[in-house]
Amino acid sequence: MVSVPTADAPRPDRDVTTVLRDLAWTIHRRVPEVAGLDPLPSTELAILKHVIDSPGATVTALARHLALRQSNTSAALRTLVARGLVHREVSTTDRRVTLVFPTELALADSTMISAAWSGEMREVLDRLDAADVAAIEAAAGALERLDAALHEQTPPRG
Repeated sequence: MVSVPTADAPRPDRDVTTVLRDLAWTIHRRVPEVAGLDPLPSTELAILKHVIDSPGATVTALARHLALRQSNTSAALRTLVARGLVHREVSTTDRRVTLVFPTELALADSTMISAAWSGEMREVLDRLDAADVAAIEAAAGALERLDAALHEQTPPRG
């Protein structure tokens, strides 16, 4: 059994937002390593995830959605292109506009990361107390709604 604070003995210095931030950071840093992939910097990972979720986005839309400077978005995209994870295409309706798409490699890596993450998370969940697992699983719907609300929120200015 993993020793973790329980509902009966929570750490008083940590609220749920802090716990979620720390959990997200742990997952973000650990999963590419578990999948046997080179880790990506946070900015590149965020851009890649958005490109996979919304293929055909413009550089401007990516920057706006992720609250990044356009120059930082372009620099990260250059690195992702060099790594073979995204490719750019000129819009067929407006040749001044460039659209960004994930490559097959990015899609395969995304699948590997998801499989590795799910497997490792399941192994860790299996070591937790049954009541903790039930509470985590019961929170799935609320966490999905939190994620959706965060995506609907106007991104902070960067």
